[in-house]
Amino acid sequence: MKFCFLLSFLGFAFLVTCQEDDAFKLLSFKKSSVGSDPNGLLSDWKLSTPSSNPCSWRGVVCSNDNRITAVNLTNTYLTGTLYLSDLMLISTLTDVTLSGNYFSGNLSFSSPSCPFQTLNLSGNKLAGNLPTSLSFCKYLTSLDLSDNILKGDIPTGFIPELFSLKVLDLSGNNLTGKFQNLDFGACQNLTVINLSRNDLAGTGFPASLTNCHLLERLDISHNALRMKIPGAMIGDLKNLKSLSLAYNQFFGQIPPEVGNACSTLDDLDLSGNQLTGGLPATFTSCASLSSLNLGHNYLSGDFLTTVVSSMSSLKYLSASFNNITGKLPLTLSNCSQLQVMDLSSNEFTGEIPSELCSSSSSLEKLLLGNNYLSGIIPDNLGSCKSLQTVDLSFNSLTGNIPLEIWNLPQILDVVMWANNLTGEIPEGICVKGGNLQTLILNNNLITGTIPMSIASCTNLIWVSVSNNKLQGEIPEGVGNLVNLAILQLGNNSLTGGVPLGLGKCKSLIWLDLNSNLLNGPLPKELADSAGLVSPGPVSGKQFAFVRNEGGTACRFAGGLVEFEGIRKERLEGFLNYHFCPSTRIYSGVTMYNYESNGSMIYLDLSYNSLTGSIPQSYGSLSYLQVLNLGYNNLSGDIPFSLGNLKTALLLDLSHNALTGFIPGSLGSLSFLNDFDVSNNNLTGPIPSGGQLTTFPTSKYENNTGLCGVPLDPCGSGNRRAGLKHRGKRTSSMATGVVVGILVSLLCIIILTFILFRMKRYQKKVETRDKYIESLSTSGSSSWKLSGVPEPLSINIATFEKPLRKLTFGHLLEATNGFSADTLIELLSGKKPIDTMVFGDDNNLVGWAKQLQRERRICDILDPELLFDKSCEPELFHCLKIAFQCVDDKSWKRPTMIQVMAMFKELQEDSGSDILDGMSMKSSVIDESQEKEPLGDHC
Repeated sequence: MKFCFLLSFLGFAFLVTCQEDDAFKLLSFKKSSVGSDPNGLLSDWKLSTPSSNPCSWRGVVCSNDNRITAVNLTNTYLTGTLYLSDLMLISTLTDVTLSGNYFSGNLSFSSPSCPFQTLNLSGNKLAGNLPTSLSFCKYLTSLDLSDNILKGDIPTGFIPELFSLKVLDLSGNNLTGKFQNLDFGACQNLTVINLSRNDLAGTGFPASLTNCHLLERLDISHNALRMKIPGAMIGDLKNLKSLSLAYNQFFGQIPPEVGNACSTLDDLDLSGNQLTGGLPATFTSCASLSSLNLGHNYLSGDFLTTVVSSMSSLKYLSASFNNITGKLPLTLSNCSQLQVMDLSSNEFTGEIPSELCSSSSSLEKLLLGNNYLSGIIPDNLGSCKSLQTVDLSFNSLTGNIPLEIWNLPQILDVVMWANNLTGEIPEGICVKGGNLQTLILNNNLITGTIPMSIASCTNLIWVSVSNNKLQGEIPEGVGNLVNLAILQLGNNSLTGGVPLGLGKCKSLIWLDLNSNLLNGPLPKELADSAGLVSPGPVSGKQFAFVRNEGGTACRFAGGLVEFEGIRKERLEGFLNYHFCPSTRIYSGVTMYNYESNGSMIYLDLSYNSLTGSIPQSYGSLSYLQVLNLGYNNLSGDIPFSLGNLKTALLLDLSHNALTGFIPGSLGSLSFLNDFDVSNNNLTGPIPSGGQLTTFPTSKYENNTGLCGVPLDPCGSGNRRAGLKHRGKRTSSMATGVVVGILVSLLCIIILTFILFRMKRYQKKVETRDKYIESLSTSGSSSWKLSGVPEPLSINIATFEKPLRKLTFGHLLEATNGFSADTLIELLSGKKPIDTMVFGDDNNLVGWAKQLQRERRICDILDPELLFDKSCEPELFHCLKIAFQCVDDKSWKRPTMIQVMAMFKELQEDSGSDILDGMSMKSSVIDESQEKEPLGDHC
């Protein structure tokens, strides 16, 4: 009995010792790898008593005998440099899952002992090459390193060494190399290979892939493979259930051998390639195929009728963005289990067959946009009781939207924009039918009013019914739509006021009510939603923003359109958007990128009859990118608070009755692409020192009291004085020309020296996330609907015009002689600009040095530039560039772009890097930051 007790005691002591040893190894891993635990999830990983059991720690799994078998720290937001060696020393630890964290570093270790069977490190920030040391993990059955930033080639022999491996997932990295050079070895156990979303290239498949007889899933999508599909090799993979070759550069026809071997295939994705022809007849044997994606190729023919219609198990079908012609195939109704049918962006003609729907249909999404369909929408679509989304956009359909569609019990998305549809939106939507999320009917001929029952559509995210013939008032009940992100009602005949309830729409980021008959005051309540945006209600929606650019005379400046399934080139030719001189099209995917809760980013109430003043509260819309209040009857002053719109790209207050000054706060706006206050009753100077002086005079015209750049100088008299004062007027204009040119010259010289100051003192700052990628001419580009902007280039035409003529004769006449003292007073702000003097241009460096010795322009020049001999050639060349701008011969005077190019050339010659990150997208310099270090040298 004592002997048995002793054995039991020794066994217990051994177990306790093993537990303590394992605990120390876990704590060693925590200390070496976890730099930050923001949620405190590992706070219980500590030895509070000598017999602390690690099996009670969060994320630790133990066996029945209390030995650690698994560590699972998924999505715990841990950060640090990952070291696996400590975990490898726990001999019983077989499953390690650290996915969805922020671990960084190179994935390498020195321990030759690796007990892991499952290793999941996906969704971290691991970098470097794939280490060959992973081959030590002989027992691995599943390896998931997806969604990191690993790079380089997959090491030769890496996969064959892992002879127990069943699942290999290296997707979403930066892996390179030739696909055909990969060695899968015997791969007798591999069932899953996922190498998608990398940078693999190649013109063939690796021969060893045919050894993977148990392979069920092969995904090599989103790489750079260019070849014909190797039908024979794929045909040998008899157990294949899922095959994705999407978004590579596969070309030619789909080989029949793939169809011969698809008796087990469940999912086939060949989209985003350059495939031609049709689907071979051998695919009629794909009895188990449930998902077929052939979109974004060059397929043609009648394969939908002859082949696809026989796939009785098919649930998902996409043949969008191909070259398929003819009528929509009636035989697709044979696919009774079909849930998604996407045939958008082809060349189908004729009417929509009513046979597509029946009482036994499982159809949930019907996408037929961007074809050439005509006729009416069949009532029988209401027989698809499971239908949630119907997209018939960009066709030539006529007639009413059938009531049966509005009454579908599960309908979520009604998208039928750009047709010739008539009739009304019926009262009772979202009452008798489903609960709509998307209602996009813009660019049709719809009449009537916006139904009051729209207030019942509490799930609405995107409403666009602009460019129709709607009348009546906007229902106050829209304020109940707490999820509403985009509301477009522009270019109709709506009356009444802007609903106050819109201020309760906490997710509203896009409000476009332009070109209606709205009246009454601007509701201050529109700013009530500032800071209340719920992130992401429209994330992932494809869209295009069409912006017409024809100045203030171009009614209806553009709009946001739902873009899924529409070819860009056809949208560019859409005549409804081309009655203005030029059009830009930005396309992309909507996404939120707010650093915190945001507010509206687009507010267009132009071309109405709104009255009253602009509410001060609009300045609190800190994420606002577009504010267009032009062509109304607004009065009062421009609120000083609008200077808080630091991300504004467009600010249009033109054609109103505004009075007072342009607030100086607007001079601090640095991202403006367009600014217009013309045709008001504004007075006083235009704020200087920022972007406002870079816009053309047309943006300020018909404000008789405005003055300053780009208009006549303040105090120069009325530039429209009568002919009897012609002599004085001519003299004043001459002075104005000189003053304007002097300002340009002064800006160039100051810019030159500031660039040198940046070389010594300015630190690089982080740029904002991209918001819009704009073109300088009409066309299309990418755009991200987001809360963070990218600075747009400031009126590029300003930089493309030659500088105005200025000769030394003009300088002499304007200044009555050259005096260094006068220049010093000018630069210090003590003397008016019209007394500006330069001195002798025959000795520029000596002149600059003399001024510096007098210690009176230390706020402009860096002393080290003048007294450091190595800087003298650069200083001389910079001043020389500046004086080229005042050459007497107009053909010799450079444009601003050429001046910037000369600065760049000088920088390259001198080896300086101060211009590497500079572009015309940033034009504002914080003077308070510049003066402090300069003062130290004075």
